[in-house]
Amino acid sequence: MAYSSAYQTYKNNAILTASPQELALMLYDGALKFCKQAIKAIEEKNMSEAHRHILRIEDIIEEFQATLDKKYPISNELAALYDYIYRRLVEANIKKDMAILEEVYDLIKELRDTWKEAMKLAKTQSV
Repeated sequence: MAYSSAYQTYKNNAILTASPQELALMLYDGALKFCKQAIKAIEEKNMSEAHRHILRIEDIIEEFQATLDKKYPISNELAALYDYIYRRLVEANIKKDMAILEEVYDLIKELRDTWKEAMKLAKTQSV
C-alpha cells in the first residue's frame, strides 16, 4: 500500500515537473503501453478491456493532434499521420484486429524513437 502511494506520488511529480518535450515522450510511451495491453486483451478474448485500452490510445493521439504547432512545415505531415493512426485505431476497435494494432504500434514507436532522438540532438546543440 505505501509502496503504491509512494510510486504514485513519484509519478505525479515526474509529470508536473516534466518539460513539454518530456511530456510528449511520456505520451508516446503511454500509447505504446496501451497498445500492447490492447493486443494482449484481444489475445485473451477480453474485448471490453481491449476497447478501453484502444480508447486511451485514441485520447493520446487526439492530444497530439490538438497540440500540434502549425507554424512548422512538418506539422501538416504529422497531422496527416496522426489522422491515419486515429482512423486505424477506430477500425482496430471495431474489428478487434491485432494486425491493425501492431501496425499502429510500429508507427507510434517510430514517432517516439524519432522524438527521443530529436530531444537528444536539441540537448547537445543547446550546450
